[in-house]
Amino acid sequence: AVVSTQSGHYGRGFTTDKAMNQPCFIKFYDLRDKEQVATNSPFRDIQIEDSKVNRMIWGTVEDYVITGHENGQICQYDWKTGERLRVDHSHEALIKDLQLSKDRTMLITASKDTTAKLFDAKTFQFLKSYKTDRPVNSAAVSPIKHHILLGGGQEAMEVTTSHTKSGKFEARFFHLIFEEEIGRVKGHFGPINTLAFHPNGKQYSSGAEDGYVRIHDFDQSYYDFEYDF
Repeated sequence: AVVSTQSGHYGRGFTTDKAMNQPCFIKFYDLRDKEQVATNSPFRDIQIEDSKVNRMIWGTVEDYVITGHENGQICQYDWKTGERLRVDHSHEALIKDLQLSKDRTMLITASKDTTAKLFDAKTFQFLKSYKTDRPVNSAAVSPIKHHILLGGGQEAMEVTTSHTKSGKFEARFFHLIFEEEIGRVKGHFGPINTLAFHPNGKQYSSGAEDGYVRIHDFDQSYYDFEYDF
């Protein structure tokens, strides 16, 4: 299941798995109505007919939610009416992560198809693609630089059959505009599952299959770096 909370508001969204001949649902609750919570009676149920939801976040102005699905599609749903507003099929495999930029205008996706993609969060206009050679489990947009941060690696079930150096567990930095890799940070010895920049852009955190959460401070060379073009 996936849980998503409106920032500073009263809405809560939950998804259910597609299992035991039951379809996937997105369920929305108004926490001001205690009866909805007490009786498990959401004010809005959205049945997902095709591929189950694996990730969900609130959209730019929180009038809609953005969902990432098992089959690689991303969708927008009006959480008040249940209407599907938009759908995109750019990815070819499971969506592992969805994050918005600090100003909430851009959406970054991470997929098992070894790519992360950048979209306009409102219109779903495709903007950029960042290609790797491994599944991408998480992606984040720097709040202060034109940088994209990606993490992933060889799948956990395969790690025990290979050396950690071949698992490719580094965090990787890409230039947001030019889509080129500009740096890597080592440290984890398992696939990175989640990444996040600090709101001030001076740190990032990574959590991995190895059980560690690492907090990284950028040194002065990071701020001094200028991309040559």
